[in-house]
Amino acid sequence: MTRIAAVVLAGGRGERLGGVRKAGLKLWGRRLIDRTLANLSRHCAPVLVSTGRIDPALLQLPDDVVAIADLDLPIAGPLAGLLAAADWMGKEATAPDLLVSIAVDTPFVPDDFVPRLAAELPEGALAACATCGPAFYPTNAVWRRESLARLSARIGEQTLPRSLRAFLEEIGAHAVDWRPDADGDPFSNINTLANLIALSRRRASDD
Repeated sequence: MTRIAAVVLAGGRGERLGGVRKAGLKLWGRRLIDRTLANLSRHCAPVLVSTGRIDPALLQLPDDVVAIADLDLPIAGPLAGLLAAADWMGKEATAPDLLVSIAVDTPFVPDDFVPRLAAELPEGALAACATCGPAFYPTNAVWRRESLARLSARIGEQTLPRSLRAFLEEIGAHAVDWRPDADGDPFSNINTLANLIALSRRRASDD
């Protein structure tokens, strides 16, 4: 069975939510970070959490989760989180060949997210990214170790891509399309208060 590592991209500052850290937000009585870790832990080891530039102790992570801070670079956001994961993977000789990344603010991520991404990654492809119809989710992807090494090398070359999306397009990432479920896009995420309210109601409508 293929070993897969994972990184939860949880370093966002939640500026459009008034500075509330997304990882600590609760939906239906459970923190977003805990929901995401529960999904990943069934399929991945190790599981990393990109904590941005805050003290990881504030997230109260489980002991078996590896917290990684942003590198000392003039960037932030998901790209910074993946760079931190790429750096960690490059230093771990026994790290798996595959790394799955997922945004922490995706409470409806499908149960088959990890195994399906890994299974549909074509031989020779450097990465595969989740889509839902026309919607493209660069934070929710699977990366070969070679692609991460290429990304890390760009630090020294001072040619970092503009974004995760730009890097995925550059390396010809494969798209893995999920159909909307009964309530909509399974990768709907939380950027604003309106998003948070809508997703809370979406779960309530299931009860």
